[in-house]
Amino acid sequence: MATNHAMPARGPMGGHGPMGGRGPMGGRGAAGQKIDRKTWGKLLAFCRRYVPAVAIALVCAAVGTILTLLGPNMLSDITDAIQNGIAPDTDKLELIVTTVSDNMQQNAQKLAEQQAAAAVAAGMDPAAAGAAGDAVAMGSMQDMASVADTPDTSAPGDATKGMEALLQMPQETRAALMTDVEVDGVTITSKDQQELLDIFANLDMNDTQATMSALDNLPKSVKSLVEPGIDMELVLGTATVLIGFYIASYVLSVLQGLIMTTVTQRISRGLRAEISAKINRLPMSYFNRVPTGDILSRITNDIDTLAQSLNQSVSTLLSAVVLFFGSLFMMIRTNGWMTLAAVGASLLGFALMMAIMGRSQKYFMRQQNALGALSGHIEESYTGHTVITAYNAEDLVGAEFDRMNAELVSAGFRAQCLSGLMMPIMTFIGNFGYVAVCVAGGALALDGQIGFGVIVAFMLYVRYFTQPLSQIAQGVQALQSAGAAGTRVFEFLDAEEMADESAKPALGDRTVRGEVEFDHVRFTYDGADKPVIKDFSAHALPGQKVAIVGPTGAGKTTMVNLLMRFFEIDGGEIRIDGVPTRDMRREDVHSLFCMVLQDTWLFEGTIRENLVYCDEGVDDEKVRRACRAVGLDHFIRSQPHGYDTVLNDQINLSQGQKQQMTIARAMIADKPMLILDEATSNVDTRTELKIQQAMDELMSGRTSFVIAHRLSTIKNADLILVMKEGDIIESGTHDELLAAGGFYADLYNSQFAE
Repeated sequence: MATNHAMPARGPMGGHGPMGGRGPMGGRGAAGQKIDRKTWGKLLAFCRRYVPAVAIALVCAAVGTILTLLGPNMLSDITDAIQNGIAPDTDKLELIVTTVSDNMQQNAQKLAEQQAAAAVAAGMDPAAAGAAGDAVAMGSMQDMASVADTPDTSAPGDATKGMEALLQMPQETRAALMTDVEVDGVTITSKDQQELLDIFANLDMNDTQATMSALDNLPKSVKSLVEPGIDMELVLGTATVLIGFYIASYVLSVLQGLIMTTVTQRISRGLRAEISAKINRLPMSYFNRVPTGDILSRITNDIDTLAQSLNQSVSTLLSAVVLFFGSLFMMIRTNGWMTLAAVGASLLGFALMMAIMGRSQKYFMRQQNALGALSGHIEESYTGHTVITAYNAEDLVGAEFDRMNAELVSAGFRAQCLSGLMMPIMTFIGNFGYVAVCVAGGALALDGQIGFGVIVAFMLYVRYFTQPLSQIAQGVQALQSAGAAGTRVFEFLDAEEMADESAKPALGDRTVRGEVEFDHVRFTYDGADKPVIKDFSAHALPGQKVAIVGPTGAGKTTMVNLLMRFFEIDGGEIRIDGVPTRDMRREDVHSLFCMVLQDTWLFEGTIRENLVYCDEGVDDEKVRRACRAVGLDHFIRSQPHGYDTVLNDQINLSQGQKQQMTIARAMIADKPMLILDEATSNVDTRTELKIQQAMDELMSGRTSFVIAHRLSTIKNADLILVMKEGDIIESGTHDELLAAGGFYADLYNSQFAE
């Protein structure tokens, strides 16, 4: 409500009393409320403009996670390359044995052919010669039978079996059949072959240590082929690519963090702006139901919680989901049995996480509601600290604070305790997964089904598989906090607003005479049992000074609020210059009045800013003239910076000086009509006389409504309306009412009774 009058508001230098009530939306009754499922839909709709930025952040998180997942396989390749480089090249040894064996078989076949040819040359029958040659060859072939019958030497361990077969042949046969052979461009002489066989002649092939020592004594030609060596080119190339992936993953992670931080801060800024605008669209009845502190808690605590939770959860959840399913895919691709061991160990974590999530949700909602209620109590207590001290209510207020604080501690402890269980449980599940992978991997490695590099890769994959479980748990916990805070924020944003009046004709520059008519007005506050205004009718002519008097609770201030359209009447009509106020825009109605209330309101700013509140183009002389009229000019000029002095806690203003400033503010506003609600109640009698003169000058030519309990201040009123229990029981001038000797006369005379 952008108004130019001096209406009271909730600010740093004003507020409510210490014992304000708690309504259905902000107090104790909402402690057990659950998170509204529609909150997420509303939040997504509110964040629609940030979808492209969030999408970029999510892509960065996903790509960074995928690059991280490629690391274990590369580490496996590096591990295998180093392992192969440390041990002798058994593949080359198998190739050498196979080559020697094949060469000896070929030599045996050639020997048979030579024996047959020699027999034919000696005149032997060709058939007999062939049989003799076959017999010679058969003897050599029988000696090599064990070699010929050995399994395919391409399988692991067959080099040892082939070597054993060669050693079983007679030495003469081996020597006769050995010739030089070439393996991978290296010539292995028959002598080197014989040395190779001599080394393994008396060797226990099951003695691994003796076998490794024997490999060190191999002939140079053989040793050059089987000597261990690490492929540094492969290791360095793979390591370089791996480092590049990790750097890229880090950069993408930082980028998505910056994007999400920016987005969440803008979301919180937008929500605060929405709430700030929403406050001006809410009816006054809303603020009668909800404590000011609870509203402040929604603007501060709840929005901060919402922003922080979104920042922590959205990108974390996406990265965790991608990491979880990506690591699962890579584990299945690497080895199925070890995947079953890792997944089986992690199923317990899923079950526990889902159980904790189901129980902790309600406690997060209770925590936010309890925080809002406590904030409301603190705001009330500090605003009414003087009253609390004067009535020795410190113990009572302290006990209430302790009770509400205990409620907050209880809800917060349960919420944080349940959510805090997730991390230890996930750590245990992760360690259990490590044990399962180590046991299964060791068994498979001993069986020769996997290498050491696969176990190394799986150790990382298990961490990548179990880590997302705790991240998902933390993300869900953050989302629960965001849901609880968002429910309260959108509950406020969805509160029923005043009707939209943009279609009504604007007042424009139309001249207002100031004729006001109340026609059988009726009004009852929301939730009240009986009406406050029953049947109020009155007619104020332009320029008249109308005084409204009556006992406390008669409805005097309520009538002023209805005139200003702070509340909508239940029946009857209020007309200004013949136009019903319900047919006018609220801002137009407000622009017709300047208002001075008993409760003063000043904000932190310069004195001049407080005086010209919401008015533009006010010259300094007009400001000084108004201050001189109310007797405030000398005090202001005595301040260090005069009218530019900033009002804060260091500038102590009395209640009377604050009242003088609000009266001067109304005089500067210079509106067609004036409302004074006990405007001089906080000033001394001498100052009141001076202000009264200024007010008489201000009210000249303006329709004025004056509410006063000191009846001596309204003697010169053109019309006095005497209210009692929501009705006008008497009306007339001061002299007429005194002459009538009725209720007004009793009120007036009672102020001077001994």
